[in-house]
Amino acid sequence: MPQLSLHSPLGPLTLTEEDGKLISLDWGWGRDQTENPQLCEARDWLDQWFDDPKTAKPFPLPLEPFGTVYQKKIWAALCDIPVGTVITYKELAERAGGSPRSAGQAVGRNPIPILIPCHRIVSSTHPGGYSGDGGIDDKLWLLELEEATLPFTKK
Repeated sequence: MPQLSLHSPLGPLTLTEEDGKLISLDWGWGRDQTENPQLCEARDWLDQWFDDPKTAKPFPLPLEPFGTVYQKKIWAALCDIPVGTVITYKELAERAGGSPRSAGQAVGRNPIPILIPCHRIVSSTHPGGYSGDGGIDDKLWLLELEEATLPFTKK
């Protein structure tokens, strides 16, 4: 599967594509580098998004994350959350079905973070978790970049 890495404010990120669809975004520099049109377009979009997420156009490529039917339902619901908005795990479960715990587990298994914006899901009392290399610091940085208002006091 073709991969392309990019430098980002969060460190190196690697995009992976299959059949013209993005299937993952991982922290770190990928071993193989393929500059195909889809991956270059995704890289360029991310560069622009990191400059100003509020003015970024919709992501131009289809996303095809590998996961269960339930996980895909949760990930689709994440994509409906606007830039700069946060909702709780409970609200996500109410929108997409399941319990806050099962929704949280699906969020934690998101293979395309940032593009499927799992950073926009928080607990009512704290940020919750985040799978990026910087963990919660990355999540809070992304929310600050989007100028999101948090439902709790940031500590």
